[in-house]
Amino acid sequence: MTGNLFAGLPTEPEAAERIETLLARPGVRIERIVSTGQASPSGFWYEQADAEWVVLLSGEALLRFEDETDARRLRPGDWLHIEPMRRHRVEWTAADAPTVWLALHFQE
Repeated sequence: MTGNLFAGLPTEPEAAERIETLLARPGVRIERIVSTGQASPSGFWYEQADAEWVVLLSGEALLRFEDETDARRLRPGDWLHIEPMRRHRVEWTAADAPTVWLALHFQE
């Protein structure tokens, strides 16, 4: 299997994020997520059973953790590890260019 993380990116904002599973094996899933201005719905928090390691490849985003005062601004090359069940949300993603994420979901 082969591909390019920057192939087929949208040229205009879309109604929803694109989430593409690149690889799935027992206990691990790798996704490419493409955002074009999306944000988490008001009052919504992700609370995932699996851990997630995510890197921002292009664009920008503002990520907020429920247990932190300040949100984290992510730019290309920034990565972070999200522990299982740690509540977080996306405040915004860049609307002027695709924000491309590479997310690794795994069991700890």
